[in-house]
Amino acid sequence: MIRISQNIKAVLAGQTIKFLLISIVILGSCKEERVKFDTKHPITDDEPEQYGIPFGNVPETSDILMYEINLQAFSAEGNIVGAQKRLDSLKNLGVNVIWLMPIYPIGEEKGVGSPYAVKDYKSVNARFGDLDILREFVTEAHNRDMAVILDWVANHTSWDNDWIQTRSWYTQDASGNILTPNESWTDVADLNFNNEAMRKEMIKAMKYWVLEANIDGYRCDYADGVPLDFWKQAIDTLRNIPERDIIMFAEGSDKNLLNSGFDMIFGWNFYFNLLESFEVSLDINSIISTNSSDYQGIPQGDHIVRWITNHDQNAWETTPEAAFNGQEGALAAYVVTSYMGGVPLMYNGQEVGCPIQLGFFSSSTEKINWNINPGILSQYKKINNFRNNSEAVKTGSLQSFNLNDKALGMLKTKNGDEVAVLVNLSSEQFTASLPVEISNKTWTNIISLEQIETTETIKLAPYEYMILD
Repeated sequence: MIRISQNIKAVLAGQTIKFLLISIVILGSCKEERVKFDTKHPITDDEPEQYGIPFGNVPETSDILMYEINLQAFSAEGNIVGAQKRLDSLKNLGVNVIWLMPIYPIGEEKGVGSPYAVKDYKSVNARFGDLDILREFVTEAHNRDMAVILDWVANHTSWDNDWIQTRSWYTQDASGNILTPNESWTDVADLNFNNEAMRKEMIKAMKYWVLEANIDGYRCDYADGVPLDFWKQAIDTLRNIPERDIIMFAEGSDKNLLNSGFDMIFGWNFYFNLLESFEVSLDINSIISTNSSDYQGIPQGDHIVRWITNHDQNAWETTPEAAFNGQEGALAAYVVTSYMGGVPLMYNGQEVGCPIQLGFFSSSTEKINWNINPGILSQYKKINNFRNNSEAVKTGSLQSFNLNDKALGMLKTKNGDEVAVLVNLSSEQFTASLPVEISNKTWTNIISLEQIETTETIKLAPYEYMILD
């Protein structure tokens, strides 16, 4: 979680946002020297019995299309029951992994209403439902071949979490005062990962939801702020649970998180690079090189999650339509993020071009109007469903092309199957020169379903994208 004070809106220039994020990470890393722990032995004691049948269709990482739900804005009810009513809509959108933002009780002492200030790691916030309601949501998602992961906040707790009574579980100054993670996050207390008892209790709490609610893994908040050896032991413990395939997704950019067991990390570099191409200066070559550098040193089978919006960007920055120059620009940007490589992530209402920013603190009242922009929804369905059914797109080799410094060309190839993607990232109509790998062939445009005979050039409207099979 990258949280910025509610009354401060970040300037949208890419460099300014980068500075804010880097500053927060640096502040959060100023902790005492870490103690090294043995991570060879998973935590196995005090296990509840497994509820339900473990989900047998957890997707491979390369197959994931993830959707983040901000419960209070996602439905009129603002709870798990309301979200459950929209499971068929998510299935039809092409989603196969649902990420629920924190479902836990929110701390009140020094609180600002952030769901990332967890008061109790083993309870459901009564505003959202209870354990039985969560179980039913997970079961119904599984029945539709969708996995469910929870947001996990390991770096800190609220000030009124019961753990605060054991002061050694928290970092302290020389006078024994419990510290915050940084100067900005005053509503939470910083956990001490030099304390073995705290680490063990944290891992037991993570096991709790896998066993008691039959969930399929975690998106781990501010993963860069937690020591790698903790993540190694926690993930090994979760994957030691019998008959479980566990999804582990880190909100962090350190590639060493993947070596500690995570399947996915956050693609901040790619997001900001793409955003700058819309906000500041279009640079096709930079997008291509960033995609390549992002995957250098990535273990085989692991991936980077890519998006055009998420809860932080939407609440504190702007909507994707505003960031990427309108609905067509947002769709063009989404095609790049979902087809160039990595795991696509969608967020609350993105599929209908929700025009408002959605808060996620407890005081937020914004709701999504699901009846707007049916044409945008139709486009997202086509983009997602073709991706989901194309091994060339998901796991094929990639050739990238700069088309006249205004459009991005891609050719994905696997086992003789070719998919070409052309995306005009400019606000101008122009005639693009096509590379020999794409020109002079017969294709089917999966958006219009028209057959296309390509030549050496092709005309592209502003922000037009073509997906050619």
